[in-house]
Amino acid sequence: MLAVRDLEVRAGARLLLENATFQVAAGDKIGLVGRNGAGKTTLTKILSGQAQPAAGTLSRTGEVGYLPQDPRTGDPEVLARDRILSARGLDQVLRRLRQSEEQMASQDDAEREQAMARYTRAEAELQAGGGYAAEAEAARIAGNLALPDRVLGQPLRTLSGGQRRRVELARILFSSAETLLLDEPTNHLDADSIAWLRGFLQSYSGGLIVISHDTDLLAAVVNKVFHLDANRSVIDIYAMDWRRYLLQRETDEKRRRRERVNAERKAEQLLNQAAKMGAKATKAVAAQNMARRAEKLLSGIEGERVSDKVAKIRFPDPVPAGRTPLMGNNLSKSYGSLEVFTGVDLAIDRGSKVVILGLNGAGKTTMLRILAGIERPDTGEVEPGYGLRLGYYAQEHETLDTEASVLDNMISASPNLNDTEVRKILGSFLFSGDDVEKPAKVLSGGEKTRLALAMLVVSGANVLLLDEPTNNLDPASRGEVLEAIRTYAGAVVLVTHDEGAVEALQPDRVLLLPDGDEDHWSPAYGELISLA
Repeated sequence: MLAVRDLEVRAGARLLLENATFQVAAGDKIGLVGRNGAGKTTLTKILSGQAQPAAGTLSRTGEVGYLPQDPRTGDPEVLARDRILSARGLDQVLRRLRQSEEQMASQDDAEREQAMARYTRAEAELQAGGGYAAEAEAARIAGNLALPDRVLGQPLRTLSGGQRRRVELARILFSSAETLLLDEPTNHLDADSIAWLRGFLQSYSGGLIVISHDTDLLAAVVNKVFHLDANRSVIDIYAMDWRRYLLQRETDEKRRRRERVNAERKAEQLLNQAAKMGAKATKAVAAQNMARRAEKLLSGIEGERVSDKVAKIRFPDPVPAGRTPLMGNNLSKSYGSLEVFTGVDLAIDRGSKVVILGLNGAGKTTMLRILAGIERPDTGEVEPGYGLRLGYYAQEHETLDTEASVLDNMISASPNLNDTEVRKILGSFLFSGDDVEKPAKVLSGGEKTRLALAMLVVSGANVLLLDEPTNNLDPASRGEVLEAIRTYAGAVVLVTHDEGAVEALQPDRVLLLPDGDEDHWSPAYGELISLA
């Protein structure tokens, strides 16, 4: 269980939340909502123990399982299976069992007896942790998250970003933690995995806080909603399911507006009366009392809520380019003995729109990284055409310098703009004042997305490589990105699970991985998007 009292959360000097008091008990399934940058990710980091509050107290009872937006997956040489099993310490136990089994084959009697004793101890420890059934449970969770045995047997370094994130999700779900904190758990999941996750969370008996822009997940799972209001720096707590919350919040807004209007009208009447009476010395005290009553009325109402701002996102007018600004010839990529794709040819013509589809692990992100020049292919080469200017949006935001400030990241992407021009563009992406001095590493997932998109806007790119550009965005910001994709005049190569993004792109071609087959776009390919 989590118990929070008078919690204050800040990002630098900016107040995100104050005087928050709540608890998370077994059976509480809480949807934590609010606009991007409101402090949802910062709050969950504090609740998990990875960050400290500015003030207030926090107590934890039992284990807390935390899935951040950008999980760090530990030793890259560890097998995916062992990473999941490590949630209960079973990876070390199974490793000792395997070592003992090998040593039990020794010809030396004393060494064999010692190995048998170690095996007995390790087996007892395994049974205490759930036995071989626990190993099967981990494999079942992984399988439902599209992590088959083939992937579980690979080192983490060979996995795609989406696969590594699903390994971390599987690890958290396998942990048997009493409280789960899940930040955008449906990122990188296909439709079947999302459906399975909904069922898992519905039947989960512990406490749960989930941040998600998947409203279907929230509607299916949560029985409470915590709305983090960025304008007021408070959490509004709704002890109800998602659909009732949406109705109740609208009702609350209407009630607050009525109360505000009534209070302002009464205060105005009192102040007018006080002004009239104040002219007479005999009624000065009464006038002062009326003025105090008016002041009290006005102080007791909430100010009108400023509408949540939305970044104005428009991709740049592309600089001139030749007929085919980007080509790839005979591209292949393997990780050790694992072949990702081989012999892929593609040509990105000026203004063309291409979507890359394939199952998780088929190499979609790897292909974009190769086209962007971040990774080298094992065979073949990428050929830039006349006038090529690339803009690359990475799903894990690795194009950001996380140690540099928001402002410095933008300056590096737009060396021809002066400080005032850069700050103006950042303002349109909702970075203003002290926010531009924050290091990129402290930004939420949604804020990192906005910064990366702002850097694209100033790039003048004529070919955009976009890897899951709508992840971590609230509905309004997602709509802005979709409109930017729809109106961009340059070439786009898109990787996404978002059917709306493909619809906005209106692709003329599709590249299917790992086979590398290229075809004209057809609505028949639409059903592959959510499976990709």
